[in-house]
Amino acid sequence: MSDSTSTSTISTTDAAIDFLTAAPVAGSLEVRWIHGAPNRRAATDPAIQVHAYDEHTVILRQSKGVSSEAPFMFLLFGNDRALLLDTGATADPQRFPLRETVDGLIGDWLTRHPREGYELVVAHTHGHNDHVAGDAQFADRPSTTVVAREIAAVHAFFGLAERPEQGVDFDLGGRVLRLLATPGHHAASITVYDPWTGILFTGDTVLPGRLYVQDFPAFTATMERLVSFAGTHRVTHVFGCHVEMTDRPGADFPLGAPYQPGETVPQMTVEQLVAVRDAALSVADRPGIHGFDDFIIFHGMGLGNTAKLIGRGLAHRLGLIRL
Repeated sequence: MSDSTSTSTISTTDAAIDFLTAAPVAGSLEVRWIHGAPNRRAATDPAIQVHAYDEHTVILRQSKGVSSEAPFMFLLFGNDRALLLDTGATADPQRFPLRETVDGLIGDWLTRHPREGYELVVAHTHGHNDHVAGDAQFADRPSTTVVAREIAAVHAFFGLAERPEQGVDFDLGGRVLRLLATPGHHAASITVYDPWTGILFTGDTVLPGRLYVQDFPAFTATMERLVSFAGTHRVTHVFGCHVEMTDRPGADFPLGAPYQPGETVPQMTVEQLVAVRDAALSVADRPGIHGFDDFIIFHGMGLGNTAKLIGRGLAHRLGLIRL
């Protein structure tokens, strides 16, 4: 467990927290993310790594010992409710105690900031299985809303159906997030901007790894929209849900790698966001796999490219190839 918030800086209050004046807050990403173990059977990593970016923002990462996807999840606290963004790749609460972990974090936060009727909203950056598997753990949780993965449910709950391109505000109680519909990787993909931290949470749309594009025209339009948005808002970090690139330019880990020593950091910059946009435009008329220093764009898979991707991952797990 990693927690970068010093107890000497934590306040205890039942008053309304000001999420405007100090924004964007100077949070910490000084953390060594757990990236698996050479021998999965001997691994002792926690199922979920917890890191406090600041007093009101928690970043969680699922252990590679539980799922090689190792997705990141995010817990954002406001005065009236918290938002859990994504629920990971594993349903079993014994192997992946997400509900228990989130309940503990909310309980700790409420001890420091007591208030009645505190709610939890569970939503997703998009509907792929490795981001929604833990939903059922929250099905019977009091004062909790779980937003379904389907695009109609997502757009209806947040009000995106009326303004999918312009985006909508979602108020956690003084901490007002901006949600944008950002299809391309997945039809129901959203990007969440948090003015309190300045973080742009991009799901699987932008991350240091393989960018699988389902709908390329939608993806290029999304990237144009995100770059334009970042140009008019204070964005401190672009934070996706996976790390698949090594710390060497252009080199990624094989698909399904249970151990990623030397992985790059998960947070990206606005400059890298622009680079994704420019790269996407440059290959828009060329289906295939296109490698760049900080990411790889998969513009249509096809049987051949899929076979290569799976084959490399299998060979790596069998010890036939090494990084």
